[in-house]
Amino acid sequence: MPIHDYRCEDCERSFEELVRGDEAVACPGCRGTRVRRLLSVFAVAGGDRPAAAPAGPCGSCGDPRGPGSCRLD
Repeated sequence: MPIHDYRCEDCERSFEELVRGDEAVACPGCRGTRVRRLLSVFAVAGGDRPAAAPAGPCGSCGDPRGPGSCRLD
């Protein structure tokens, strides 16, 4: 079941909707059925950038209360 992006032609609200087959879509704001399906945009990681570095030792997160305050294990 894909999630699609829509824009209501009546109230101009943008929203996402989980759609099954040819199911009718209604705006969650005004319940209008004059909706237009938008081009869904998503982000993908890749390219030459390195992956994020793993978390450092306790005290390296920058919590202003000092080392051990954030209680990350």
